[in-house]
Amino acid sequence: MYAVIKTGGKQYRVEEGQRLNVERLNDDSEDLSLTPVMVVDGDTVLATPEQLGGASVSARVVGEGRGKKIDGFTYKNKSNNRRRYGHRQSFSTIEIVGISR
Repeated sequence: MYAVIKTGGKQYRVEEGQRLNVERLNDDSEDLSLTPVMVVDGDTVLATPEQLGGASVSARVVGEGRGKKIDGFTYKNKSNNRRRYGHRQSFSTIEIVGISR
């Protein structure tokens, strides 16, 4: 049994016991409930809003971190206009506790 969840503008295929890094969650609570986009259990596929009415995916926040640094550089030719920048994206690590239909 697996589910497809949506968080942070992205969709993830998750199974029970799986850990994954998602966009940083501002939720202070450790336990959270995510609404699935699709649930697959063997040959049964639940995908419409009516079928997914009672479905939920429970997860808990395990930790937080920051990704690798991205270095950027922009310039404009012949005008001595140069700019260096860096960015590190924050993420939350969650563990899927259960999938309920």
